[in-house]
Amino acid sequence: MDSNVVELDNVSLTYHEPHAETHALKNLNLTVSQGEFTAIVGPSGCGKTSMLSLLAGIIRPSEGSVYVLGKEADGPNERVGYMLQRDHLLDWRTIEGNIMLGLEVKKKKNAASAAHAMDLLDKYGLYDFRNHYPRQLSGGMRQKVALIRTLAFDPEILLLDEPFSALDYQTRLIISEEVHGIIRKENKTALLVTHDIAEAISMSDRVVVFTHRPAKVKREYMIDLPCSPFARRNKVQFQE
Repeated sequence: MDSNVVELDNVSLTYHEPHAETHALKNLNLTVSQGEFTAIVGPSGCGKTSMLSLLAGIIRPSEGSVYVLGKEADGPNERVGYMLQRDHLLDWRTIEGNIMLGLEVKKKKNAASAAHAMDLLDKYGLYDFRNHYPRQLSGGMRQKVALIRTLAFDPEILLLDEPFSALDYQTRLIISEEVHGIIRKENKTALLVTHDIAEAISMSDRVVVFTHRPAKVKREYMIDLPCSPFARRNKVQFQE
């Protein structure tokens, strides 16, 4: 059985505007195996986020095929979770209310799903803050809440679009360690888009480098550092 849960087969994407066309992706081929943590790096505007939007089923390719969990992506997939650059928590809802919002909107909230969400809050140190509001939490804690909100659906694949870019350097180090641990413990397949090469190396099993727009794969690096992001940064091979 094929262990690939993500496959982009000769994918091209062109945005059409009234006076111009923008070629975002050109003949992009990429596979991701089940349980793999893959980081995508490349120049600004090269099409990294466009690729995530294709995997999330938000847009369709101009050419080629996108397969997610063995099926061609033709719309939003509840087995795929998407974590954006900003946490997008609702200020007037408590942390518990924010965690439950997606389940409510999709009419998926029941005793079992609510219990699962609260268990995630407890497991990852946020249960005592369930009645707080987002403004009462630090940036790093808000990002953890955003991740738990995404995990409440129990998705099999997580798409992470520069989720730490709004945080200061020290907070980024801490929260990337925690988020990496959560993803590993929950046995999720993850794709991380980042501009931070050190972040990519510290968190992933493989780093895929994209070319300038229109993007295709320029090179791949397998990361043979089987330990946490903090520990990886202290390895001699990390700098190399």
